[in-house]
Amino acid sequence: MLVQFIFRAVLISIPLLYGATGEIITEKSGHLNLGIPGIMYVGAISGVSGAFIYENMCGNDPAKMNAVLAILIPLLCTIIGSALVGLLYSFLTVTMRANQNVTGLAITTFGIGIGNFLGGSLIKLVDSDIPSIALTSTSKYFKATLPFADKLGWFGDIFLSYDFLTYFAIIAAVVATIVLDKTRVGLNLRSVGENPATADAAGVNVAKYRYGATIIGAVVAGLGGIQYVMAYADGVWSNNAFGDRGWMAIAIVIFALWKPSMAILCSFLFGALCNLNNYINGLGTETQELFKMLPYVVTIIVLVFTSIRKKREHQPPESLGLNYFREER
Repeated sequence: MLVQFIFRAVLISIPLLYGATGEIITEKSGHLNLGIPGIMYVGAISGVSGAFIYENMCGNDPAKMNAVLAILIPLLCTIIGSALVGLLYSFLTVTMRANQNVTGLAITTFGIGIGNFLGGSLIKLVDSDIPSIALTSTSKYFKATLPFADKLGWFGDIFLSYDFLTYFAIIAAVVATIVLDKTRVGLNLRSVGENPATADAAGVNVAKYRYGATIIGAVVAGLGGIQYVMAYADGVWSNNAFGDRGWMAIAIVIFALWKPSMAILCSFLFGALCNLNNYINGLGTETQELFKMLPYVVTIIVLVFTSIRKKREHQPPESLGLNYFREER
């Protein structure tokens, strides 16, 4: 039971890790992108649409499908879809200097609306009695694991039995940490988030870094959407099934103190807490619902604790959520 609990907790945590890593990259540039839930939704439906088209081109015959294309097409669609939404957000907030909070919320509403519209359209095409799309053939390629994992007992079950996007999420968080802390690009990005006027005076292109960080962050978050559908949900898409994972990812950013490496552990903790209610029997539905609140309660506690300590390294970027007007420099 413990092995199964850990396995499910990891699966739940990976979309959260993608979303949190993408948002941390974005926020390090000084942009508060509350559109992450919508971007993850768009990334998911874009990948689902690509997989749906490819499976139909193959006549829904798994024998005719190519493993590389079955993975590559949904991934490219996810990347393009989420990057376009990230570009839209960047244009509105960097170029047009729109309010970041309002724009982010609008992006979330827009992304969920687009996802439900496209998802509903695809569901009508399959003419299914159940309002969902089952991309089981594509999901099998995404969920492929190491062939020797099941021969290593509990070690293989806990560490080696996941899809490739799970491992890539951890790699992406580690790489993001190294880039932000150890490279000149990361230094420039952090300077843009802390004091864009000073960075601009030093020759750093503020608009370029904010565009790049927001779009890259959107792509990383979008990968969490397709990973959720293909690995966690076994290739089944149904409208509004994504839940509040995008908002949980934003909460993890605060819990992880804006550090991608910390986001790995925090995402797993959130995944474990979200999975805990499935293993609590005999306490009633109301009590199980209360356990679902634990991730948010923990986040509030951490936020209060870090605010009391007031350590600078535990605080968000100083210019987070503020648009940069060069004329005021």
